Amino acid sequence: MDINGTAAIISGAASGLGEATARELAGAGARVVVADLNEERGKAIANELGGLFARTDVSDEQSVQAAVEAAAGLGAPLRVAVSCAGIGWAARTVARDGTPHDLAAYRRVIDINLIGTFNLLRIAAAAMARTEPVDADGQRGVIINTASVAGIEGQTGQVAYSASKGGIIGMTVPAARDLAAIGARVNTIAPGIIDTPIYGTGEASEEFKARLIMPVAFPKRLGTAAEFARLVRSLIENDYMNAEVVRFDGGIRFQPK
Repeated sequence: MDINGTAAIISGAASGLGEATARELAGAGARVVVADLNEERGKAIANELGGLFARTDVSDEQSVQAAVEAAAGLGAPLRVAVSCAGIGWAARTVARDGTPHDLAAYRRVIDINLIGTFNLLRIAAAAMARTEPVDADGQRGVIINTASVAGIEGQTGQVAYSASKGGIIGMTVPAARDLAAIGARVNTIAPGIIDTPIYGTGEASEEFKARLIMPVAFPKRLGTAAEFARLVRSLIENDYMNAEVVRFDGGIRFQPK
C-alpha cells in the first residue's frame, strides 16, 4: 500500500521505536498522529513532522477513540495504525524471599501492553472500515503490532512481560482473519534487543549493552529503532504480507537468564 497521502496513528511515538516509526512514515508522505502520554516530547515531534499530537492512554477506551478520531480527521484517509506503546517489568513468579509476584503489577503490564494494543487495533480498524478501498483488492488499511521475542522464549523474571507480548503474537492470525472482511491487514513484529534510550548513556550503560549483545548471532550488535521503522514501512508497502509474526532480532535466542 502506498503510504503517501494517508493518515497514520502511532502509539508510543514520543520516543524509541514509535518515534522512529513516526519519522519513517512522515518521510514517506503520511500525516502522522503521535499518540503518547509524554505531551512535551510528543508535541515537539508532531510539530517537527507536520503531524498532530494526541495525549493517549492506550489502556483507556475514550482516550484511544479520541486519538483515532483525530487521525481520521487529518484530511487524509486513515490507513495505518502502529502500536509501539508498552512498558517493561521484571519480577519472578515467586521471589527468593518467598513473596509471590505482585498481582497489580502483572495486571498493569497486561493492561498497557496487551489490552492497549488490542484497544488501538479494534478502534483504528473500525475507522478504516469507513474509508473507501484504496485498490482493486479492496484494501483499506494496515495494522502493525509490536510484540517481543520474549513472547516466544521469555527469560527468568519476564512472566508478566512475556505473557503480554505472547498475547499480542497470539492475536495476530485471528485479528487478520477478522479484519479480512474490511480489507485490513494485520502483522506483528517481535523485536529482540533494540538500542533505545531505555538503556541510558555512559560507561556502565555501554558495558551492560555489551553483555546483551553476546547471544546475538549476526550482526553482533543491538538493533536500531530506524531499522525497526524500515521494517514497519516494508510490511505496510508489501500488500501480500498478512497475518505474520516477524522476528526482528539478529538471530538471538534467549537463554533462561
